[in-house]
Amino acid sequence: MGRRPHHAKGDGPGVNDDSGDSARLGNHTRVVTAGRRKEWAQGIVSVPVWRASTILYDSVADLRATGARGETHHTLFYGRRGTPTQWSLADALTQLEPGAEGTFLYPSGVAAIAAALLSVLSPGDEVLMVDTAYDPTRSMAMGLLKRMGIATRFYDPMIGAGIAALIGDRTRAILLESPGSLTFEVQDVPAIVGVAKARGLVTLLDNSWATPLFFPAIAHGIDLSILACTKYIGGHSDVMLGSVTAGPGHFAALRDTSFQLGQVASADDCWLGSRGLRTLGVRLAQHQASALRIAQWLCTRPEVAQVLHPALPDCPGHAHFVRDFMGSSGLFAFALNGGNDATRAAMIDALDLFGIGYSWGGFESLALPVDPARHRSATRPQFAGPLIRLSIGLEDADDLITDLDRALGHFRAGLAG
Repeated sequence: MGRRPHHAKGDGPGVNDDSGDSARLGNHTRVVTAGRRKEWAQGIVSVPVWRASTILYDSVADLRATGARGETHHTLFYGRRGTPTQWSLADALTQLEPGAEGTFLYPSGVAAIAAALLSVLSPGDEVLMVDTAYDPTRSMAMGLLKRMGIATRFYDPMIGAGIAALIGDRTRAILLESPGSLTFEVQDVPAIVGVAKARGLVTLLDNSWATPLFFPAIAHGIDLSILACTKYIGGHSDVMLGSVTAGPGHFAALRDTSFQLGQVASADDCWLGSRGLRTLGVRLAQHQASALRIAQWLCTRPEVAQVLHPALPDCPGHAHFVRDFMGSSGLFAFALNGGNDATRAAMIDALDLFGIGYSWGGFESLALPVDPARHRSATRPQFAGPLIRLSIGLEDADDLITDLDRALGHFRAGLAG
């Protein structure tokens, strides 16, 4: 006999139906407890991997009754609508954002950005996008959105309330990323949100750097908070995953758009995301401590012209960081004092403990050459030398400093030679 579909509490994949209890708990407690409903875990500490495409019903009448209700969230209906494994992670991410309505999961961070934008934009609309946005986000604006007849206007990340002057009759949304990709400017999110709400615009924030633990975006008035869960949520460099958490009144459009796009994150990937989430608090604390120590050490080096870390006083928007954030993560950049691409590459190649690769947020440290000027149009960042982005992992900070010290010596010798 087929198994009768399970009807769990709640009305959406990740809809926050116990936010009152969750909001009273500390961040570290929430990352451990959120999303672990007894009916989903069935006595197991971590909600198991529920893999499914076809769901079996007891009868044709039961099949038709389930479909006729229309609302199939948190109900075993068809695999694309999710299982307890997906619902558990979505619920947990919702509970990390006080005031959020629900969360939808995606097979990558870029997929999450696309679904969020398409849920609020239509042909003929315009979106204001921060000039420091993640490069794939910018490519999406110049590619997919442009082909759909959606215009994009890029703005200076330090514009604050001055963004009001850019809003036109076609403007429907503002996409923020704070800190900004590669150069880490911290935006005045409350000022921009205030303008957006006064003008009836939707705000979207790529919050991957801070996560809800260091910047609760929905509580700051953001309508759609986007995470590349590939990074700090997963935490182990072994999963592609994204999420969008919606503020009040925005989940239904996000859900419907995502269903129409056929978006689904696999149960196995969601299980990896949930596993990583449980240690997010302690990992972020270590990332923060080590990155700050290394950034401060780099500030003392003559080979370094500038360190771009939001927690340091000379980083653009530092005052906004102090006011709005509850911590800093492990990703920042620094500009070399002179040199060129060849000497920068030689320095990175000389590192032993830093891997060379894209992404960040895993347990291993990474170093990457970055050239932000190629991805900007509203601003023109200039530095004394080429930039290197560091993702500080969970290794001993002393060992990473020793590795950087030796590589900087290699860079210095290259300049002299």
